[in-house]
Amino acid sequence: MGGMRMKMAAVAAVLAMLAASGASSASARVTAGEAARLDKDLTPMGAVRAGNADGSIPVWDGGLRVPPPGFKPGMHYPTPFPDDKVLFTITGKTVEQYKDRLTAGHQALLRLYPTYSLPVYATRRSCALPERLYEANRRNAVSATMTEDDNGLNDALLGNPFPIPQSGVEAIWNHRLRYRGFKVKRYFAAALVARDGSYELVRGHDQGIAHYNGPGINTIGDVTDIGQLKNIGISYLNFITFPPKSAGTIVLVLDTINAKELPRQAWVYNPGTRRLLRAPDIAYDNPAPQTDGLAPADTFDMYNGATDRYVFKLEGKREIYMGYNAYEIGNPKYQYKDILTPQHTRQDLLRYELHRAFVVDAVLKEGARHIYGRRTFYLDEDSWNIVSVDAYDTRKQLWRVQDGPLVNAYDVPLCSSVIEIAHDLQSGKYLTFGMKNQEKPVEFDAKLDGSMFTPDAVRRMGSQ
Repeated sequence: MGGMRMKMAAVAAVLAMLAASGASSASARVTAGEAARLDKDLTPMGAVRAGNADGSIPVWDGGLRVPPPGFKPGMHYPTPFPDDKVLFTITGKTVEQYKDRLTAGHQALLRLYPTYSLPVYATRRSCALPERLYEANRRNAVSATMTEDDNGLNDALLGNPFPIPQSGVEAIWNHRLRYRGFKVKRYFAAALVARDGSYELVRGHDQGIAHYNGPGINTIGDVTDIGQLKNIGISYLNFITFPPKSAGTIVLVLDTINAKELPRQAWVYNPGTRRLLRAPDIAYDNPAPQTDGLAPADTFDMYNGATDRYVFKLEGKREIYMGYNAYEIGNPKYQYKDILTPQHTRQDLLRYELHRAFVVDAVLKEGARHIYGRRTFYLDEDSWNIVSVDAYDTRKQLWRVQDGPLVNAYDVPLCSSVIEIAHDLQSGKYLTFGMKNQEKPVEFDAKLDGSMFTPDAVRRMGSQ
């Protein structure tokens, strides 16, 4: 049992970090005139700069780029909006009133669980990125294409490759290649929560070099063309530290940009056997052990890896209530037992706001295999994070719901999920990943060297 839980957490951590591998379909660049919109009616991320008609979504003013008073580097991120109050709370009793601004998954959870709710706050378009990312987006908009073999990327680097997407798969590429730092070290806890609220924690830490996001092999700017990365988008290591019987497990991943040319390369070091073995199953719908199949490999980070098994259709935009500025659920004053309640997380610790989302509907290709016949992705327009996913079985029935509420790491700055939650509507179980309340804060300037990310280096680490 312990070994299986260890592998579940290792695989989960691997996939939450990886966003630079996979496949797509060939695309066309936008014109210089279209790209100029990124400094006019669109933000540098491709979002609508203006607010909405009734003012409930404000104008984007550059996002949050200054930490709140009292913040010091190395702290957990306190909320920058401590005086904000709940405007209203959506429950199963009021779901019909708000359904036009709810995902199918949130509607289902509200109807299924009487205690499930969405506390709604004033919308704050807080997401921001360093200026060099915006410059990269402007360049990528007129240069980036996907390879004709549907499995790689050309002429893009550092920023979102398609800030003005022309197709659904381009929007998914923007999520997978969004900026989350260059050299990063994270500490995390994960838990599979049974219907009665029981769970067992798995803890660990991971570290990686996001070469595409530097861009660089070892230092920022030591490459200037995507070809110089030699098809490695991310070099990644994961270490399990708890429970004791699983401690010492190490996972190494070299994640590729062109998956057809070279699929994702992965190895697992088992401290019990003191052996390092290849791990080719960290992909697609291969299940992470001890998740009751609730976590197929490509669902971590909301979606990761190759896109060649689905047809992705860009449905346009919707105004929806999404998890945003949800700092409180990561507050270190809360123990994990305070958060992990039966059937769902403690919802009053979350924060939902009205934002515009790109909606991408993905339908399984004829002849392709995956446990999900269809998935609907909702991507925040200001950050390209996938914030919610509705996952359907092959009978077209809504089966699972993913929620990835966002926070802004305002000292970087960048936006990413504070926690990932995956609900199984049939079993009543849910999985949480990326909890950091009782863990060390994220290090966005970790001291890492590329020589650490080799099978031989992992063998040496395991023998120490």
